[in-house]
Amino acid sequence: MRSRLSRWLFGLLLAVAAAAALAAAPEAPYMIKPGDVLKVSVWREPELQGPVLVEPDGTFSFPLCGVIDARNKTVAQLQQEIGSKLAHFITNPVVTVSLTKINGNRIYVIGQVKKPGAFTVNPRINVLQALSMAGGTTPFASLGSIKILRSSGNGSQVALPFNYNDVVHGNDLAQNITLRAGDVVVVP
Repeated sequence: MRSRLSRWLFGLLLAVAAAAALAAAPEAPYMIKPGDVLKVSVWREPELQGPVLVEPDGTFSFPLCGVIDARNKTVAQLQQEIGSKLAHFITNPVVTVSLTKINGNRIYVIGQVKKPGAFTVNPRINVLQALSMAGGTTPFASLGSIKILRSSGNGSQVALPFNYNDVVHGNDLAQNITLRAGDVVVVP
């Protein structure tokens, strides 16, 4: 009895430690992507308020600021940049930028899944979660041959392997990567 209780307590301590480690892991701030919609407002300046769409090239226009490059910037960084540009025209501008629609963070799931398509997701979704969003796999899916196609940034793509059977059995969990905007999960 004592041995069983000791194992149970040890298992509980491991689970608590793992949960604490996950909770303590800092999340990277969301980077603005093309297709996202922002709401920009300047206090006491009704003409300088409204939604802006981040264009496919990662930029948007805002009155008195011109074209602003939003690529690889957070909401806080954009807020500061707009404020500094407006400071040439307005004394101590108070700028608020908020993200109203995350349309730029899309992933795609194709092949032998029940609901293939494009999915707008939060920035922290992994492969298993994406497969779940696609309704799961069909009976004809080759679960050991799933690939994640990812742009390498220089115009080429890389194919990352994903073996569903390994991951769901708790083996080689490193395959269950966090997806990035534009990733394509291919289920043959």
